[in-house]
Amino acid sequence: MQNITLCVNIDHIATLRQSRGGIEPDPLQGAVIAEESGADGITVHLREDRRHIQDADVRSLRDIVTGKYNLEMALSDEIISIARDIVPDQITLVPEKREELTTEGGLDVKGAFTRVSEVVKAFHAINVIVSLFVEPDPDVMKLSKETGADYVELHTGTYCNAFGHEHMNRELDRLYAAAECAVDIGLGVNAGHGLNYENTGLILGLPGLEELNIGHSIISRSVFTGLSLAVKEMVDIVRQSAPEE
Repeated sequence: MQNITLCVNIDHIATLRQSRGGIEPDPLQGAVIAEESGADGITVHLREDRRHIQDADVRSLRDIVTGKYNLEMALSDEIISIARDIVPDQITLVPEKREELTTEGGLDVKGAFTRVSEVVKAFHAINVIVSLFVEPDPDVMKLSKETGADYVELHTGTYCNAFGHEHMNRELDRLYAAAECAVDIGLGVNAGHGLNYENTGLILGLPGLEELNIGHSIISRSVFTGLSLAVKEMVDIVRQSAPEE
């Protein structure tokens, strides 16, 4: 059985807090509950516009998270400086546009190859794992490997938004082909974006899949079930549905 871990993204607990500019709900409390409920780690995205997670959250989480602490971030000098000061367990480099509602598409590894390679080297120097959030394309896998990155996080958003079996199967094929290529060239495989309680099961057989990063669907479900149960239900999907290798 593949040992797939679950990192819960708590960004949207902070989104709710920031909507009123107050102190609740507290994403730090959410991180504690998520890990107590079976999550293997916590993911947050410190965006340049600080629309949800704030600098103080990122710093405080370093002392609270007991599993993997994964910091998603753009290729921004300011954010890179904060991350180097905090030293999370893993950084995930993602594209970022100020006007977007959520991350749209994967990182342009080819266009930012030199910059990405420099950042990978800088974080390796302080023993931080580096993952690149990318489109599921074999050519992108090869470029990602050339940057020195440890992992790719396959963008599952297009699969999750696919309409109809033919479209969905085509996107699944892309994910499986990219994961197989990544494994063949020595990259670790993570996945995330848009995954929920209905569509996660079909990607658990991705070659080499080690980690899922899931947030919005868990936080949304928690409105009705409570956060602990929402996390436990997703943990059960990941643990019980993972196919044998």
